[in-house]
Amino acid sequence: MSYKVHRLEVKSDNMQEKLERFLNNLSGEIISIIPNVKPTMMFFGGSAKIDYLLIVEKTN
Repeated sequence: MSYKVHRLEVKSDNMQEKLERFLNNLSGEIISIIPNVKPTMMFFGGSAKIDYLLIVEKTN
């Protein structure tokens, strides 16, 4: 049993389509999807932004 960790660069406007396309091309079992959440300052106050996703895949 081994694991692979993939990094998927995403933006808020294309995140769902990009993740769906990526997951459908994997051959192993998905263990976890971990977002990298980065705090940002906007003109109306604090906010958060997701830069990339880490996807843990279990392979045989």
